[in-house]
Amino acid sequence: MTIATMTFDQWLPVIFIGLMGFAVLVYAILDGYDLGVGILLPLEDSETGHQHRNMMISSIGPFWDANETWLVLAVGIMLIAFPAAHSEILFHLYLPASLMLIGLILRGVAFDFRTKATMEYRKLWNFLFKCGSLITTLTQGYMLGQYVVSFDKSPSSIAFCILSAVCVSAAFSFIGAAWLIMKTEGELQKRAIKWATWSGRATFVGVIAVSIVNTVINPFVYERWFQFPLVMFALLIPAIALMCFVLNDSLLKRLPKTNDKYCWLPFVYAIVIFISSFIGLAFSFFPDIVPGKLSVWDAASAPESLAFILVGAVVVIPVILLYTIFSYKVFHGKATDLKYY
Repeated sequence: MTIATMTFDQWLPVIFIGLMGFAVLVYAILDGYDLGVGILLPLEDSETGHQHRNMMISSIGPFWDANETWLVLAVGIMLIAFPAAHSEILFHLYLPASLMLIGLILRGVAFDFRTKATMEYRKLWNFLFKCGSLITTLTQGYMLGQYVVSFDKSPSSIAFCILSAVCVSAAFSFIGAAWLIMKTEGELQKRAIKWATWSGRATFVGVIAVSIVNTVINPFVYERWFQFPLVMFALLIPAIALMCFVLNDSLLKRLPKTNDKYCWLPFVYAIVIFISSFIGLAFSFFPDIVPGKLSVWDAASAPESLAFILVGAVVVIPVILLYTIFSYKVFHGKATDLKYY
């Protein structure tokens, strides 16, 4: 099958895997930074700690709930457009997916309750918000690792999944710290610069480790990446990510600058790193939606169903995207002090 000979019915699964991939990527970036802020939430019992916590919560307050819409959208597309893949993936990931949902619920409850609780209980809800954020990122990283190893349960594969869980948590902490650099000022911003420096370096090590392991345990991935002449273009993806890591680490050493110049740049670097990593994963496994088991065409719903769903997707996805852009435009600029009424 070549691109020139593909019919519209054959293109439909490709369109939907593209839409699902887009939703996953947007979720990883948007909910990634607010999960990272939750992980970084300081718990020290001091006036400074209290002020920093409130400012961090204020920076994500208008966005965090809507950010999770993209996860719902991605799972919904997989369920409707690729039911066989949905069944296969959840069969292997039911437990970590359940833990992830517990983490998300815990975050949601803690976020709302901390604003209404008295001081003696607010510490508990801050702790639970941090725990919920960490549970969510660890389980998402573990599930990513399981996906890469084709759901193998051997000790070496489990060790790799644990590594993936830690690396994804570090990556979300990195983009969360970059968000705080952009949205805050003063001592909290300086603190965020330190968080971004160390979590960024941990993310770099994690990306390298996952990339190496991926090519070792999946020979077909190695062949795809290093097949000549495609290798000349494929290696541009990790080269861009590497450049962003180096430039970001260099920039963080010189922040903050006068008039808060370039405070937005670490967040841009983080986004480019996320996009590059996602493209790398997609390039490694496409057209398989379940590595080594199901291609997008094998797992797809009937063409008639996909064509009908596409009409709704063409309407719904732009609306969600426009609302997201509008909300970020309305609440742009530095975060302000959190008020309790």
